[in-house]
Amino acid sequence: MRARLDHLVTSALQQGSAVPAFTCYDFTTALAVVAAAEESGRGVILLVAPKTAATPNGLRLIGALRGLADAAAVPVAVQLDHASDLQVMADAVAAGADSVLADGSSLPYEDNIALVQAARELLGPDVVLEAELGGLAGDEDRAFSADQAGVAVAGLTDSAQVEEFVSRTGAELLAVAVGNVHGKYKGEPQLRWDVLQDIAVRTHIPLVLHGASGIPAEELVKAASMNVGKVNFNTELRTGVLATLEEQLPAHRSDGENLQGLLGHWNQSAGSFATTTLATLTR
Repeated sequence: MRARLDHLVTSALQQGSAVPAFTCYDFTTALAVVAAAEESGRGVILLVAPKTAATPNGLRLIGALRGLADAAAVPVAVQLDHASDLQVMADAVAAGADSVLADGSSLPYEDNIALVQAARELLGPDVVLEAELGGLAGDEDRAFSADQAGVAVAGLTDSAQVEEFVSRTGAELLAVAVGNVHGKYKGEPQLRWDVLQDIAVRTHIPLVLHGASGIPAEELVKAASMNVGKVNFNTELRTGVLATLEEQLPAHRSDGENLQGLLGHWNQSAGSFATTTLATLTR
């Protein structure tokens, strides 16, 4: 069923849980994620990367995800992730996205605020806006970035800026940088829970943790207690699917190019990861 992202996240936090958000580059992965959510009886968020949304087929994917969400037996939101181009934001919303991460985290502080304000003016009050303060290392679309994502601390969110930033942008959710990174971590993730706790007491809106792939489950369960209501996953989902396809491809080629059977393994891999993640974040 269609769900406003902020309502979905707030409801989860009231139950001491967080909502997982999964990047979907394709419909097969989205089907698996929604099926896992329906099996668990929990809501879920489907994310679309900005590079995807900037293409005609990407906009068609958003429309398909919107239809999938509407027909789901549990609350599902569709969000454009990490967007900085206003036209891409507008096109994604027109295609069916109900929320947008207006990401100006790589910009100077005032320019970041200006981008979120411009997104609000363009998209109107009914589109849920997430903003990001602080910068994450790495590349959300690749497991290995050019600078080899995995530094322990990169561009931590300045908690002293949080109240003003939220007030001036009017964002309904705030993504923060507390040692989390996009892509794979070098060694064990070193999250700054002290920084996250300081941020949590400075704002009433739900917080978002990006780059959660690779963070141990025993660490992730702490998130909701610090007002983190949305947790994003991409790398582990993709690498799991690709590893499964690599393993299964020879047998399915020899079995008459059995693409349908191969897609079944794709679905199983994505669904298994989604099921585990939903259980981890649910109280």
